[in-house]
Amino acid sequence: MAWDTLADDSIIEKTAEALKKRGIEVFVVSNGEEAKKKVLELIPEGSTVMEASSTTMNEIGITQEIEESGKYDSVRKKLHGITDAEERNRMRRQFLSAPYAIGSVQAVTEDGKLVVASASGSQISFYAFDSQNVILAVSTMKIVKDLDAAFKRIHERALPLENKRVHDQYGWNGSYIGKLMVLERDRPGRTRVIFVKEQLGF
Repeated sequence: MAWDTLADDSIIEKTAEALKKRGIEVFVVSNGEEAKKKVLELIPEGSTVMEASSTTMNEIGITQEIEESGKYDSVRKKLHGITDAEERNRMRRQFLSAPYAIGSVQAVTEDGKLVVASASGSQISFYAFDSQNVILAVSTMKIVKDLDAAFKRIHERALPLENKRVHDQYGWNGSYIGKLMVLERDRPGRTRVIFVKEQLGF
């Protein structure tokens, strides 16, 4: 199956409506440039932002903007500046409840479920509960029929590409799916999905 095919407009509309019924606000944009603009509209300058590791956010330029513009308080940048592993983990736990969390997901079902995969589970807690506002930029190629297709997409598309990324970047081998989360519903106004009609991320 081709996991990089963008969903057509009727599927995007159906999925967006399903997400809204589950308490998740949805925006639809044409490309990464528009997605970046929308993400930044949703985050007030000066906000503390927790960033999940996200190829999508890297590709649309959000990671660099949050960490380098000086307009935001980047948790990830602070953590990268801590060399002691124990202290870094302590600070990560302290910042889990940052007002804003940004990232992406590996799949979205047509009936409005968000599916997140992680090796360590480090980003799952603030997606699930800790952060007050969660903003997810998601390519429409990640829309799938149902949960079975979502799990298949994660193992056949996302995992091999993530394994290549960490090998190329860090020299690690053997990335794996350690934890999965299915977000079925959220309180209105907390989680926002920005669907992007462009191939982005895994």
